[in-house]
Amino acid sequence: MFACMAGVLLLTVSSGCSRSTPPVSGIITALQTMQELATVEYTLTKVVKATDDKTWYKLGDRKILITCEATIKAGIDFSQLDTRYFSGKDKSISIQLPPPRILMVNLPPDKIRIAYQEVGFFRDHFSAAEQNELMKQAEIQLVSKANQLGILEEAKRNTRTILTDYLTRLGFEQIDLQFDAPLKPSTIKP
Repeated sequence: MFACMAGVLLLTVSSGCSRSTPPVSGIITALQTMQELATVEYTLTKVVKATDDKTWYKLGDRKILITCEATIKAGIDFSQLDTRYFSGKDKSISIQLPPPRILMVNLPPDKIRIAYQEVGFFRDHFSAAEQNELMKQAEIQLVSKANQLGILEEAKRNTRTILTDYLTRLGFEQIDLQFDAPLKPSTIKP
């Protein structure tokens, strides 16, 4: 991300020498080259509990409580930008951006702890594969809670601030940023 921002900043510096605004096509290319811009990062603690004492043919209970620390980054995927959603004239620019999305969820193994585990005498401990499956479910739950936590809304506000500042430095005086551009069909997830 920082290397890409350096490229965008280089464009800013090089185009800052002239009095006129750069062509919209140059801005589109610079943003598309950046690919993704993470504008918010959250660190959350997730508690995962599981039990499988409902299995009638197995004797004994099996319970586990796992705590983990997750890092979530959200922002804009600039590779989704389409020239159809840009317009500019003189010192005015209008851009329809794709909606913000979760760009990364990271559950580092060193931040995963088994807080409690109870295993009946006739049962096996939770295997590494079972624990990994629980962590996958935790990741899915974290992504689904992003709206409730306000992560995507904050990513939108931060993106607006960053791009407005960037475009102002390029010489634009009227900047209209919308977050309603349709996604390219190949990237829509079911």
